[in-house]
Amino acid sequence: MTHRNEVETGWNMDHSYARLPQLFYSSIDLTPAPAPQLVILNEKLASSLSLSSKALQSAEGIAILAGNQVPEGGSPIAQAYAGHQYGHFTMLGDGRAVLLGEHITDQGERVDIQLKGSGPTPYSRRGDGRAALGPMLREYIISEAMHGLGIPTTRSLAVVETGEEILREKALPGAVLTRVAASHLRVGTFEYAAQIGNIDNIRILADYTIERHFSYIKDSELRYLHFLQEVIRRQAKLIAKWQLVGFVHGVMNTDNMAISGETIDYGPCAFMDSYDPATVFSSIDRDGRYAYGNQPYIGEWNLARFAESLLPLLHDDQKEAIEQAQEALAQYATVYQEAWLSGMRAKLGLSNEEEGDELLIKDLLQIMQTHRADYTNTFVALTFDKKMTMSTTPEFIKWHAVWQERLGRGQESTLTSHQLMRDSNPAVIPRNHQVEAALEAAVNEGDLSIMERLLDMIAHPFAHTPEQKAYASLPMHSGDSYRTFCGT
Repeated sequence: MTHRNEVETGWNMDHSYARLPQLFYSSIDLTPAPAPQLVILNEKLASSLSLSSKALQSAEGIAILAGNQVPEGGSPIAQAYAGHQYGHFTMLGDGRAVLLGEHITDQGERVDIQLKGSGPTPYSRRGDGRAALGPMLREYIISEAMHGLGIPTTRSLAVVETGEEILREKALPGAVLTRVAASHLRVGTFEYAAQIGNIDNIRILADYTIERHFSYIKDSELRYLHFLQEVIRRQAKLIAKWQLVGFVHGVMNTDNMAISGETIDYGPCAFMDSYDPATVFSSIDRDGRYAYGNQPYIGEWNLARFAESLLPLLHDDQKEAIEQAQEALAQYATVYQEAWLSGMRAKLGLSNEEEGDELLIKDLLQIMQTHRADYTNTFVALTFDKKMTMSTTPEFIKWHAVWQERLGRGQESTLTSHQLMRDSNPAVIPRNHQVEAALEAAVNEGDLSIMERLLDMIAHPFAHTPEQKAYASLPMHSGDSYRTFCGT
């Protein structure tokens, strides 16, 4: 029987992951927060999960969101995984996150409920397992922006201040973020299984993942090959979506690559202002491994590590298994290119395909890079036929004429092409300077109003309302020196 408050809240918890062999996780005791206070609750997300916002804001509801209490059916664990971090293999695990279990909505959807920043785990190494308020609010903002943009992503249900200070470069207010995900299965989870487990452990993990995310292939005799192909397809399409909106993940280690195809782990992430493939924001990515322009290639590299972990399942003969994996990986570039090119055509109002479209797109990007044009605002200006600084340059005038001629050969009306561009080019993204302003007000002054207004604007980025114009403004100074941090 469930407790009365849990019935009111709507928690319907299971924990299928905890039924896997114990090498994949460690059971833990929660570390209570001394004085938890709710900072922000995602009421729309709560409603979509069949949860009561009112009950989540009660003392008992906040206790669960803070990690002071476990909803019935939950079982706190820290997941074990490995990962290639900046190209180097490392044994890892949830060092500051706790998986409470899986909530099943009224519609039958199963989602992970994870607390991030809730205290130390066996995988914390020398860390304190806690998180600061600023980085947790950053994840809330960026993940909601990605959701608004229609990009598969984990989401943030709530942020709770813990009532204690944590020490980083200085003392900062501690916080816990409740993250909702299709699952927290990662490429690194499979690397871990391949490293310390046997073929039975890899098979158990693969079968579990297939049942949870790819049940439509579970009866196939070649289900493990099809599993690899499906993960490759989802990741290629996901990264194409990142590129189309100028999103820079910042830390594309294999442990930050979700098998489900969702964007996960918003650490040193940011959105690009001036178009430049070399754009890097992360303070620790000194060599630009995870630069904007490298993201498609890193995605393929990470998937190669995933394929290696599945080799024992693909075929008994290693040579044959490698050939199958290589053939599957060869499809990544094709799927990515098709998804990216289709998206770029839409951004330019092109509803049909022509052989020269890729050159047309790349010529525009080169002009943008030369003139340090803002990525998002350039496409908005093209959508609404607005003048830009580079509009009077010979190379842009020439390109614009070619584009107009190409539009004239399209199969749709001018009105339809314009609507396609409106629906494909966001009016707003979470600009770095606006995110920082929102975080500074929230953390230093306890003022959430700036953050709430920003969240309102990015919730419907393709609306192109008059109110959104103010959020399209660029910072007074160049963003070249802007740096983001992991928050650990």
